[in-house]
Amino acid sequence: MSFSAKDVMKLREKTGCGMMDCKKALTHSNGDESAAIDYLREQGLAAASKKAGRIASEGIAFSIDTPKGGVIIEVNSETDFVAKNEDFQNFVKLCATCAMENQVKDVDSLLEVNKDGRSIKELLNEKILKIGENIKIRRFDCFEGLCSSYVHAGGKIAVLVNFECGSDVYNNEEFKSMAKDIAMQIAASHPIYLNQSEVPQEVIDHEKKILADQAISQGKPEAIAKRMVEGKIGKYFKENCLLNQEFVKDSSMTVSQYVDRVSKSIGVNISVARFARYERGEGLEKKNENFAEEVSKALN
Repeated sequence: MSFSAKDVMKLREKTGCGMMDCKKALTHSNGDESAAIDYLREQGLAAASKKAGRIASEGIAFSIDTPKGGVIIEVNSETDFVAKNEDFQNFVKLCATCAMENQVKDVDSLLEVNKDGRSIKELLNEKILKIGENIKIRRFDCFEGLCSSYVHAGGKIAVLVNFECGSDVYNNEEFKSMAKDIAMQIAASHPIYLNQSEVPQEVIDHEKKILADQAISQGKPEAIAKRMVEGKIGKYFKENCLLNQEFVKDSSMTVSQYVDRVSKSIGVNISVARFARYERGEGLEKKNENFAEEVSKALN
């Protein structure tokens, strides 16, 4: 029995296995889909798709920079124990490198990237089977140009900062020190925006309304409340906009002033263009582990 590329794709969708594995299974079963599924199960490959529904909220946030750009990525696993596995960590680094080298834009495109004759999707399924947990490539961002990366607490938080600069200062020690300081500041203070101009007007209006309601509830007249709001909204920018924040190592200056100072010292105009901060598992449903309940179920 012969089979087509569509048959391979169909089998892949049903099992979650790699293209080459599906093709091999159909060849082995002479194109019979049911027999091909059995073959994949016998090989332990189809089991990977069964793990896909399990909650993966641990894992690693990772970032890396090169002279030409940088990448930040989050790959999730079910337990923190797996996140400490060297094989898992190497897979995360491989995904990051492939994303940057192939300039892919989304996770689906990354899964199709070929590395030494095998797709990232196939390598992912292999890791799921070998490690025994659901693993998901959740997200990534690639920045071109001058970048600095920082990974905190073994992958709990990752940061990637992109700079604009008229000269190549990637290996300049003063720049590298400043860039690391800023990346660490982003990890610690969690800014939402780069600067004040990036804050959407609806966000500003919402904050002003909250501040006004607070002042009025304290018995302030409406006119005075409005003036108080204008004075306090600056605190919101100072807390949530990176360049407006106090520099953590020297509170006498803002991050923007720190960048300007280093720019003058080096003699090159440097500015922060954008940044990304990933915190492992943020926004994901956490697995509720009740070991007593698990043991009870196992005994019954």
